[in-house]
Amino acid sequence: MSTYDLHVTEADPARVVTVLPGSGYTAMAPLLWYARSALRDLGWTVRTLEWTSAPSFGSAREVYAEVLDGGDAPGGDALHLVVAKSLGTLAMPMAVRLGLPGVWLTPVLTGEQASDVRETAADLDEDHLLIGGTADPLWDGDLADGSEADVLEVENADHSLEVPGDRAENLAILDEVVSAIEEFAGSFGEE
Repeated sequence: MSTYDLHVTEADPARVVTVLPGSGYTAMAPLLWYARSALRDLGWTVRTLEWTSAPSFGSAREVYAEVLDGGDAPGGDALHLVVAKSLGTLAMPMAVRLGLPGVWLTPVLTGEQASDVRETAADLDEDHLLIGGTADPLWDGDLADGSEADVLEVENADHSLEVPGDRAENLAILDEVVSAIEEFAGSFGEE
């Protein structure tokens, strides 16, 4: 099984966000760095998973189960939001079963190993935000639009939600994505 660390920045115990990075796109990369910083600044307790060895699809699912539903998972009446990127979106089916709202950045919506993610994404409700780029081969805009989730589709953006060779556009995309995450998290109200 892959190993990981879980870093916690304490704030409001009634509002907890768990950040699940991809295998190559860590929580230090721009989308997750600024998303977790924004949520921390809004007073959320932030739990960030960091891989210490490369995960496989199977081991990642085991780790996500442990992090979302294990002994260290937020309990009681805490609002528990999941923010996941790429491989982290393999946690989507479990999060939905647990009734956890989620922000799903560049979800894995294609390929046989993620068929359960695709099926779950198709049935998401308004407690979820799907974000993907039209140039990402793992994104399915039609599937996302067919769900009841909020959807942010970024024109010409790849799996990193970037447009190659366009720094100004990439900074604008980053701002748009982080603003959408702040707005989405705010829709759950503040205690």
